[in-house]
Order: sequence, then structure tokens, then C-alpha cells
Amino acid sequence: MDRLFKLKENGTNVRTEIVAGITTFFAMAYIIIVNPNMLAQTGMPWGAVFLATIIASVIGTLVMGLFANVPYAQAPGMGLNAFFVYTVCFGLGFTWQQALAMVFICGIVNIIITVTKVRKLIIKSIPEGLQNAIGGGIGIFIAYIGIKNAGLIQFTSDPGTYTLLESGTVVASSSAVPAIVTLNTPAVWLALIGLALTVVLLVLKVKGAILISIVATTILGIPMGLTSMGSTPISFIDAFQQLPTTFGAAFGSEGMGSLFSDVSKLPLVLMTIFAFSLSDTFDTIGTFIGTGRKSGIFSAEDQEALESSNGFKSKMDRALCADAVATSVGAVLGTSNTTTYVESAAGIGAGGRTGLTSVVTALLFIVSIFFAPLVSAVPSAATAPALIAVGIMMLSAFKEIKWEELEDAIPAFFAGIFMALCYSISYGIAAGFIFYCIVKTVRGKAKEIHPILWVATGLFVLNFIVLALL
Repeated sequence: MDRLFKLKENGTNVRTEIVAGITTFFAMAYIIIVNPNMLAQTGMPWGAVFLATIIASVIGTLVMGLFANVPYAQAPGMGLNAFFVYTVCFGLGFTWQQALAMVFICGIVNIIITVTKVRKLIIKSIPEGLQNAIGGGIGIFIAYIGIKNAGLIQFTSDPGTYTLLESGTVVASSSAVPAIVTLNTPAVWLALIGLALTVVLLVLKVKGAILISIVATTILGIPMGLTSMGSTPISFIDAFQQLPTTFGAAFGSEGMGSLFSDVSKLPLVLMTIFAFSLSDTFDTIGTFIGTGRKSGIFSAEDQEALESSNGFKSKMDRALCADAVATSVGAVLGTSNTTTYVESAAGIGAGGRTGLTSVVTALLFIVSIFFAPLVSAVPSAATAPALIAVGIMMLSAFKEIKWEELEDAIPAFFAGIFMALCYSISYGIAAGFIFYCIVKTVRGKAKEIHPILWVATGLFVLNFIVLALL
């Protein structure tokens, strides 16, 4: 085991890696039910998407663990699946088969830019200050996910917001503003108890603190009526029989066969693939930078390997390749973009440092095929405190930023804060890139901006224009 995963070299052991793998799984297990519920709105068979989600997660996570030897898990990404359903299918009128075809092409594009080292060059072009901002920003983002999942915030109407009509008449309207919830529901109290327990265990430096808190909070939720066996709409046998419906559908006459048949829609198809690819690429880059920098998962040798142009000589190379391959594999099976999960930070926070963490997570995904109701019994109130705690740990990256220098502080602020406010890693990176270029140009230091950063920033601007037109 040590020879395969180099446990001693990475300062870890089998027990720690197993605990980390279990922690990561429970932090992201919600996708098993949520993804088929979402994609089924397009007409895709629920059971087929259920199995496609799990199989894609297993394959992607195993490749990440065995090929790259890093503690990251993969699954169909939240946000990307919403874009698949609400924008591509509902908004633009593409069929789900055509959408799968575009996801497959997106994966091929990502494989090409990974093999040609473009993704590594993008990482290399990001200045240290922005890398620290991305790390801290992901901390805020993860903590915000945890706070939201815990049900600690709600969105209320703001009567002080006004809208100016075309006629010139000003009328009162309302907009959603965040506010703390009333602390009078069992779910909120369970989340608060779980958060307090997590903090106490971490401060006392108890080994496996995060996993212990998840298990304890789940058990406590039983008498509170919050931990209960869920159910799936269909049996495993029925789901297995549905899988051929989505497997390979991306290549059928209703998928790839019709995607490029209408020349007038070609620009729209290309813009949609571009939007898929850009978001997927920078979500992954942000996750690797944010979690790998502080934990040391990607070592100095990996940073030096960024200079290399041949082969897969580092964990970073292999991890980026694993992420790119997983997207296409997921599309073949019948699900939206499979990507590296930011919730992997929960396992990393629990001490995961090698691919053994990922292998454990993948094995639990396999088990979940037969025990989905049991897995879904773990309430979000039990896993949310873990995400909040990990987010707190990651905020330390902000201390490396020169906040007294506006030249550094402005891009760092937008990169860090926009991740949570926009609920998107890639949009946070976009904001940081754009303001970095603005600040450097105004200060007469445009030559300090790496050419690839200019290109990436231009692509983000183009993406925003495309989304506005879509």
C-alpha cells in the first residue's frame, strides 16, 4: 500500500487516508440523488442518470487516485448540471442528447488543452498573490456552501429596493437579501450542535475530528426525526435496464448526428461548448490551486514540472488529465460535466494526501449503488459543519496577500469574495483576472502580465458576452 501510494513520503498513513476518503464521500454524496433529480427534468430517465452519476464518479475518482495519486474526488458538477438543464436544454432548446454531445466535445477540448500543457501554463501564469486569493476565496466558498446547507441563512425581500419603469414612474419592488434564519427548527439546531462539536474536536486536535462529528451529528438526528432512510424512485434493476437509454446517446442521431446538422445554429453550438469548457477548466484549476497549495499536495517538484513540455511528469499533470478524461466519460454514460469536487477539501482537511483517499471515496460510491437510501439518510445538517470548518482552515491563505498594497489587494478581493457571491469558482477567478489586468495596466506595469493571463482574461470577457447573448 505504501509503495503504491507513497504514504510515508506524503506524511500520511492508511488510517488517515481511509478516514479522509469517507469524509470526502459524505461531503459530496448528495450528488447521487440531486443530479438525477435535476437532469430528469430534461426527459432523461431518472434511473439511467442515477447509475451514470455513480459510475462516472467512480471512474473519474479512481483515475484521480490510481493515476495521479492525489486525494480528489470527481462527480457531475453542481452548477454545470444546472447550466445543462436550464440554459442549454430549456433556454436554448437543445435536446438532452445534443447537450450530452456538447459535454463530450467539451471533455475532448479539455483533454487537448491538458495534453498540450495549456492548463498547466495557465496555472503557471497566475501570480502568487492571486493564487493565495483563490485559495482563501475557495475557503469562503466552501464555508458558504456549508452555511447554506446548514439552513442558517434565508433570503428575504428588501422593500428598500426600487425599480425605474420606462415611463419614468418609480415603483417599489423587492429583491432577495440574505438574513439569518429564526433559530427554531430542528434542522438548524442540529447543524449548530454539529458545528459546535466539530469546532471542539478540531481545537482539541482529535484525530478524525471531522468524520466523528459527521457520524455523531447523524446519530443525534435520529431522535430529532432528521436522519431517516430515504428512497429512490425506482429499483436498482429498473435503473440498470434504463442505462442503455443514455449510454452512448451523445453519439446517436438525436445527439452528435443532429448537433451540427443546422448550419445556422453552429455559432450557438460553439459558444455553448465554449461556455461549458471555460467553466469546467477554471473550476478545476481553482480547486487544485486553492486546496493543493496550502496542503502541499502539489509539491515543489510539481511546480518545477510546470516548465516541462513532454509527458506526464508530475501529479499536477496527471490530475489535470484525470479531470479532463472524466468529463468525456461522464458524457458517454449519460450525465453532465464530471469535474473535480471542491468538497474534496473536506477529506484534505481530515488529512488526506494521496490517491488512497480517492480510492476509498470511489469504493463508497460503488456501495452507494445498492445502499442509496442509507447514504441519503445522512442529513445535510451533519455534513455542513465539516464544510464550514474546512473553509475556516483555508482562509489562512489570505495572510500571504499584501493587503496594504491596493495593487495586490484589489484583484485579491474580487477573486476571493466573488467566488461566494457568484457561487462560482470560475467567476471568482474571472473577476480577479480582470481587475489584475486593469490595475497593472493603470500602474504602467502591463508588461508584468503574462500573455496567457491576457488571453484567459479575454476569454472570460468573451464568455460573459456570450452568456449575455444566450
